[in-house]
Amino acid sequence: MLTIEPVAAEGPIGATTRLTIDLAAIAANWRMLAGLAAPAIAGAAVKGDAYGLGAARVAPALYGSGCRHFFVAHVGEGIALRPHLPADAVIFVLHGIPAGTAGEFLAHGLTPVLNGLGDIAAWSRAGAIAHRRLPAALHVDTGMSRLGLSGAEVDLLCAEPDRLDGISLDLVISHLACADDPANPMTAAQRLRFLDICGRLPHTGRPFRRALANSAGIFWGADYAFDLVRPGIALYGGNPVNGRLAPVRPVVRLEAGILQVREIDPPETVGYGATHKVVRPTRVATVAVGYADGFLRAAGNRALALVDGREVPVLGRISMDLMTIDVTDVAPQSCRPGMYITLVGDALTIDRVAATMDTVSYELLTRLGRRFERVYTGGAA
Repeated sequence: MLTIEPVAAEGPIGATTRLTIDLAAIAANWRMLAGLAAPAIAGAAVKGDAYGLGAARVAPALYGSGCRHFFVAHVGEGIALRPHLPADAVIFVLHGIPAGTAGEFLAHGLTPVLNGLGDIAAWSRAGAIAHRRLPAALHVDTGMSRLGLSGAEVDLLCAEPDRLDGISLDLVISHLACADDPANPMTAAQRLRFLDICGRLPHTGRPFRRALANSAGIFWGADYAFDLVRPGIALYGGNPVNGRLAPVRPVVRLEAGILQVREIDPPETVGYGATHKVVRPTRVATVAVGYADGFLRAAGNRALALVDGREVPVLGRISMDLMTIDVTDVAPQSCRPGMYITLVGDALTIDRVAATMDTVSYELLTRLGRRFERVYTGGAA
């Protein structure tokens, strides 16, 4: 019996570019990472709208595979995500409690990550008003020097544990700075600092869980998994550790419809600034993808496209809405207006494409624009 895979499409009318997001691949990547981390629990970072891929679609797919712990950056992200997940899904808000938002956390069933003594005080007051201990995570800084309790704040909290009155400290987290570099000794140093801090922190009842490993940290082995891991980029098909190929499935495919094909001869040029001068009779295909869509300008004269299975170069600068591609070596019947070429997918992995932009796959994914048709496969329509 033929099974039709559910496909859900959304996007602006008349879009000539489509971004296909494979929810089954995201779920499979989570299961692989969860297996590596076991017996630790695997959560999922779905901040930044699930790295630009749509948290309202991605999070339910992860929940269906067994994920119950989700991490967003802002309280607004948590509020937007809550209706898409069952009540037993824990949504952690990494950026703490902005002034006046404690009630929003309670109303929407969100769990704050407390980043400093001010967050602790605000959540303790909310617990006192609610006449119960409210669940929370605590972020301790072990070397990133961004968010989290400083060493002095940790010492003060250990000396004054009543600051946690009204709080159920369920999770303690920190964040690895250099886990993508296997040779960097900072990762091991952060682990030791994390162990020391967790050994000194007061408890508010049952023992708290500990979480240190991001995607890259999972590949450092069991010593870094602790009780919970929170993968991000590896869920979405990115390779998290330099020099090591992670067994992740690709998740996105970006395809653009050809608008026009023209033939030009030397010494004609292509694009703004005339940065590419043709040296042979050349067929140029134009597609509606530009830096306004997240395909960064730095990829001009560097990026590649796949046309009929062949890698061909992008010619000239990436402009706001368009780019031009050399299809001279592709059969004309394979690159006519209306046909699709691939900008991300197959051999053009998100890491490889991001390198042509002098950036990382995280930025590539989160910048991909909203002018594309989005097609979700591998999940419920």
